[in-house]
Amino acid sequence: MFLQIHTLTSYPASLLNRDDAELAKRIPFGNAVRLRISSQCLKRHWREDMTAQLPDIPDAQRTRSFFTRTVLPKAIRAGVDAALAQSLIEPLAKAVIDGGVKEGGDLSQPVLFGLREADYFAQLLAEAAKQPDPVKAFTERFKSKEEKKNLEAMGKAAAGLTAALFGRMVTSDLLSRVNAPVHVAHAFTVHAANTEMDYFTVVDDLNRDDETGAAHTNQTELGAGLYYGYVAIDIPLLVSNLTGCEAKDWRNQEQDLLRRVLAALISSILQQSPGAKKGSTAPYAWSDLLLLETGRAQPRTLANAFLEAIPYKGANRDLRVIAAEKLAKYLTELDAMYGKPDGYRGLSASLDSLPDALPSRQSVTDNVKAALDALWS
Repeated sequence: MFLQIHTLTSYPASLLNRDDAELAKRIPFGNAVRLRISSQCLKRHWREDMTAQLPDIPDAQRTRSFFTRTVLPKAIRAGVDAALAQSLIEPLAKAVIDGGVKEGGDLSQPVLFGLREADYFAQLLAEAAKQPDPVKAFTERFKSKEEKKNLEAMGKAAAGLTAALFGRMVTSDLLSRVNAPVHVAHAFTVHAANTEMDYFTVVDDLNRDDETGAAHTNQTELGAGLYYGYVAIDIPLLVSNLTGCEAKDWRNQEQDLLRRVLAALISSILQQSPGAKKGSTAPYAWSDLLLLETGRAQPRTLANAFLEAIPYKGANRDLRVIAAEKLAKYLTELDAMYGKPDGYRGLSASLDSLPDALPSRQSVTDNVKAALDALWS
């Protein structure tokens, strides 16, 4: 069972996502080069917003300093002598992670760890510290079948909300690798990239009358655009990640947690800006169109509706309405070719004069509720 989320979101002059040259990210698609927002950028901002929306759900930290800055303070607060705890952090990190541990216990690259895992490792250090040889104690403990069963029981659910949504890749026999149930496409403009270089200066407030000119000059690329966004969610896998159940048993789990997580995710997708340069561009926008689909068939993006870029110069109508019409036309063509898939299809939009091929408009709240109800129907 899948939930698919399609959006159209328009941003005025902004620099939403930039490359290593400080220019707006681009991607060639169809007959034009488009502005784009990377999936990594989108997920980062959604993650931050979701943890604020769902503070009661344990989350995770993506860091190289998990053992030294999270586990170590927790162990000291649990009563472990500070010097002893410090001496045990590096051996603990090496016991948990296969390679890539620096002197002192930091990792060579960021790894996603759940906060519940931090609590567990701090408790393990506290128990090992009571033994005559603490390092030997927890090293042997990790090798035991009983401990491996304990870690397996913690499973994917201990890795936190971020891992449950977007996955975790680890080189460790002890930590659970978590497959990502939320698949995020790079958002791109439905028209060709349209940017300009914004030249700006800074004036020194303490300049004397004979001191003229700017104290600093620079330029930055700004672009405006209407972006198509697409997300597909593997619902059984998401439930499995959140609860620790087998994916095949997802329907037997309580619905409340999944409903809260999905509602928060959709809210973040619709309303959370990925923009940089907030102080100088105020890159805040909410989506003008949301199309939700549920069903058992393999998901498919509607990006090809915009394979031919919409010409924005000389357009006599709202670009958002034109994009909605192209989306509806492509959806109709796919339905005619393959048959309309079973499942729910619902629309929320701020636009007038939408094509009849699209579902009737409803509020985001009603649309999300209907889609989530359809998952269990």
